[in-house]
Amino acid sequence: MGWKRSERLIDMTNYFIEHPNTLISLPFFSERYGAAKSSVSEDISILKDTFERQGIGKLVTIPGAAGGVKFYVKVKDELVKPFVEELCQFIENPNRLLPGGYLYMADIIGNPVLMDQVGRMLASKFAERSIDAVMTVATKGIPLAYATAKYLNVPVVIVRRDYKITEGPTVSINYVSGSSKRIQTMLLAKRSLKEGAKVLIVDDFMKAGGTINGMISLLKEFNADYEGIAVLVEANDVENRLVDEYTSIVKLQNVDVHNETITVREGNYFTKGE
Repeated sequence: MGWKRSERLIDMTNYFIEHPNTLISLPFFSERYGAAKSSVSEDISILKDTFERQGIGKLVTIPGAAGGVKFYVKVKDELVKPFVEELCQFIENPNRLLPGGYLYMADIIGNPVLMDQVGRMLASKFAERSIDAVMTVATKGIPLAYATAKYLNVPVVIVRRDYKITEGPTVSINYVSGSSKRIQTMLLAKRSLKEGAKVLIVDDFMKAGGTINGMISLLKEFNADYEGIAVLVEANDVENRLVDEYTSIVKLQNVDVHNETITVREGNYFTKGE
């Protein structure tokens, strides 16, 4: 006995969301539901219109014998702008101030709901690019990297600053920190990244961009390249920034330790082209 259309639509929606950036053939759904290809095509047409109208994502049909349909996460700016505004207000809480003008961000980085929303936003910007992995540096960028990779359906590659025996053979480089100008080291397991891979670099915070620039240099050792750079927070008015092209969710404009005020605005996410 075949599925009712309402049942198919619910199940297909769930399947697409759980399998982003995956080419799915029409015969797969036909066999799954015991339905004709024409019925499945009509279902997909309904979902395509609904997904785009509601800002859920984008369904792309690829013709041919080896074709099918692929779901990309796509969020509408007007639907996530309120979230970014609330995030800015959340970060502006003066209780975040730490000695030396640093900000406490662990509660944001460790909040799975917030990170999931940010990851979805970042994935939306790069969904239709050819990306094989999301790269970040341990440890604060890891939750954001996993959230982004979830919606791109690619693995996470973690760059470390110290060697762990469980990593096996590694490739290491020295790089100059953009803010402190100190020589530092980062390394990556040889097995974690394939030669020629296209990578999205993700990090929680960017000041001068030294760490991100180091990851770019590390990619060259694997004959790999980066398809984009995305950060949760960027510092404002940094001289001699080492990274030009990037996408940021929010911008830290000012930290006034004396008056205990923090000023945060939306980043370039809404003005940056895909």
